[in-house]
Amino acid sequence: MILFLALCFVGIAIGGATALAIFWPLALVHIRDRHPDVAARLGPGAFYRPSALAWLLRGDYRATGDRNLSGLATPARVSLMTIIGGLLAAWLLWLASWWMGA
Repeated sequence: MILFLALCFVGIAIGGATALAIFWPLALVHIRDRHPDVAARLGPGAFYRPSALAWLLRGDYRATGDRNLSGLATPARVSLMTIIGGLLAAWLLWLASWWMGA
């Protein structure tokens, strides 16, 4: 049962990855078109760049004061937290099942 729940958390992380694949590129295009200083700071290829994902995770997009950017980046941030939380919960449940010998 524990491993089934861990697999369910992996499914939740996959759902978060799907949402990230939708909202993060939209936010990056908005940044590229309307905030060239932020785009220069994130650099080219920011989709998978760890520093850009950390920028998103910290919520630094709120410093721009652009409500449209917040509307695109907030769901991307929530989905990134969902990925991290789902994978962390699955890993902890896997450890628990391994420790219990199930």
